[in-house]
Formats: sequence, structure tokens, C-alpha cells
Amino acid sequence: MYYILEFQQGDVNGDSIIDNIYLVGEKPYGLESPFVNNIAILIQDGRTKATYRVLPKENAGYNPTIFLGDFTGDQQNEILLSIDSGGSGGYAFYYLYSFTNNNPTILFDHETYNQEYTYTVTYKDNYQVDVVENSGKTYTIDIKYKGSEYLNEIYDANGKLKQPIEGWVNPLGGLYPVDFQRDGIYGLYASRGIAGRYNADGLGYVQTSLEWNGTKFVPFFQTVGILG
Repeated sequence: MYYILEFQQGDVNGDSIIDNIYLVGEKPYGLESPFVNNIAILIQDGRTKATYRVLPKENAGYNPTIFLGDFTGDQQNEILLSIDSGGSGGYAFYYLYSFTNNNPTILFDHETYNQEYTYTVTYKDNYQVDVVENSGKTYTIDIKYKGSEYLNEIYDANGKLKQPIEGWVNPLGGLYPVDFQRDGIYGLYASRGIAGRYNADGLGYVQTSLEWNGTKFVPFFQTVGILG
């Protein structure tokens, strides 16, 4: 049985008439469970009343939500779908759809983004970790904040690594709409967790601000933040 999980209204097809957007899905473990499968977006054309269905590739997860906003500057709304995976890495599934002329087009896909921006995470002597993007950008984290017990497990008394250690950057764990310029056009703020020896050994986050360049979303600002 399908349930309406969320309802939004806005012009998404570009005809300047308000459309009805429903986020629907099935709840196999009961209404109180946050898990949903067979997730879909139903779009009812405000002019013709015809209904269209958009099916995401990843259509099962937790706490799915939709957000309507102008991400491309075309003065109509796009639809951002967010679904938590429930996995131990804290990653999630994200799709941004354009629905111009009732034709769904994916403008952002979490899987494509994760594949396009990859990282190596390498522990170094003197309590440092290098996070290197495939573009060549390098960020160095000083991990002395992790405390002596943590550091003594992996470094000797002279700050030398006892053995090589590689970490990793997790897939997207957060993707948020942000009106960076306060002009009514949204960009995307992406966050990916940096793991050390194991997933619970969090070192920080790669935080990337993205804007639409007419063809795709591209980074215009990036930082690495440590865990407090």
C-alpha cells in the first residue's frame, strides 16, 4: 500500500501554473517505521491534471524528503529528493530533477558525484593526515586533537608511524540546498565524511559548495573540517 509521505506545490514544468508534487512510498514495517521502499515522486500538472511518475534508481531507505527550489536560474522549481541509506557510513541518496515541459531530467545524481570526486586518505608522520582529491588538491589534517591514547596506538614516541595507514572518504552523507547569493537561486552544499582506520574513526568532513554552470553542478568553494 502506498502512502503520501510529503506534499509540495510549485511550478515545476515551466508553464507558470502551480503543480502538485507528491512523495509516495510503501511502509513494509508499519507506519511508525522510518523505512520506506518503492519510493516515487508523483507530479500532477496543474493545468491538465495529468499525473506523471518519477522513479529514482535507489528507491528504498529512511526518511525520504523533497525540496522545491530554483537551482538553475530558469525561474521555475526543480525537485531535490533526499533518502537516507541507513548504512554505517552515514551516506545517503540524492537526486535533483528538472521537470521542464513535463519531461524529467536528472541534474544531480549522488552516484555520479561520488564517482567523479574521489580521494585518498594517508596518515603521515608527525600526527598528520593528507586528504588528496583526484584533481590533485591536497588538504592536511593535524590529528593531535584526537588525544594521546589515540596517537600512541599508531605513532612512536618520535611521532613516526608504526605502520602505514590508509583511510577513505565516504560517499555523500549530506546534500543541502543553499541560496549562497541570496538571489532566489539555490546551489548545493555537499558533505562527505573522512574515515581513518575504520568508519567510526571519524577525522572530519570534505565540504563542497556547488553551483549550476549551465550544464552540471561544479564546485566553487571547498574546505575540510575536523570533528570537534
